[in-house]
Amino acid sequence: MFKKIFTTVLLLVTVLMTGCGGGDKPSDTGNKDNKNAGNKLVIYTSMKESLIGGIVEGFKAKNPGIDVDWQSAGAGKIMAKLEAERQSGHLMADIIWTSEVPDFYQMKNEGILEQYQPAGFDELLNPFDDYDGSFTAARLGTLGIVINTDKISTEPTSWETIATDPLYKNSFGIADPALSGTAFMSIALLEKQFGWEYIVRLHDNGATKSKGSGRVVDDTADGALNACLGVDYITAGKIDKGAPLKMVYPHELLMVPSPVAIFKDADHKDAAKKFVDYLMTQEAQQMVANAGTVPVRRDVVMPERYGLPAPEEALNNGIKINYSDVLEKKDDIVKKFSNLFK
Repeated sequence: MFKKIFTTVLLLVTVLMTGCGGGDKPSDTGNKDNKNAGNKLVIYTSMKESLIGGIVEGFKAKNPGIDVDWQSAGAGKIMAKLEAERQSGHLMADIIWTSEVPDFYQMKNEGILEQYQPAGFDELLNPFDDYDGSFTAARLGTLGIVINTDKISTEPTSWETIATDPLYKNSFGIADPALSGTAFMSIALLEKQFGWEYIVRLHDNGATKSKGSGRVVDDTADGALNACLGVDYITAGKIDKGAPLKMVYPHELLMVPSPVAIFKDADHKDAAKKFVDYLMTQEAQQMVANAGTVPVRRDVVMPERYGLPAPEEALNNGIKINYSDVLEKKDDIVKKFSNLFK
């Protein structure tokens, strides 16, 4: 899959992402030219600052000798950057944390991930039946129909509503699945549940493609769209800032695990293991919940203001899908979506 990306695109993405987090502000980016400095940790992630920022600070408080450099971008850009680094002969990242599960199966198949089971694994909810330690779910992300409450007073009752109701005609946004891991997985889940014909009917009702998971929620908050397919914690962050948004969860729940993994050739493997251990602790998982998404622990207090499903509910009620099958279909799904939503 990776080799299908043109080298020129990879190099361009590398330039765009280096030092700028793919558009999001990275944390503690000093000493980037000294990658092999003793206590350094480099994380590539698609998580926004509202989620990963506090977790990094909590980790640093418990590990004051470790300097953390995290860079945030869409999953597509991250994978392109990693491929460019692999071609150069050296991966810069120690850890990857995104929501495009098929990418992790691809990396596992290519043998570039370290098998590591974090401390306290038995206390975690695990969505992967074939778990072998190559990657571990760090949250159970959810997506729903995000409505602008200034424009829509009646909540949609089902996924069918947005494909047929005139309220959503030419005013429903979906992030580009070629760029966003959560967007890709949501399209794969909707196709699994309702068939590709449902995606076509969304298009026929005027649904539009947006550049990313953050942008599509911004456009809904600003009123450019009436609603969108939105990620839980991104929406929660906008609501906390006063945006007129509400997340509505239809019965068929879109639950997308966000795996974290350590690279087998990581320069700072010990620090990476410490971070993954910390990410699974009650302290860090409470930060996950407080940011407006679903943790992988049961012993976390869920904020009522976001209306999130409980961790066990998200795990049990989410649309079930075979991630290995999705990996095989990924290129086809992205191509079909891109051709449909030109």
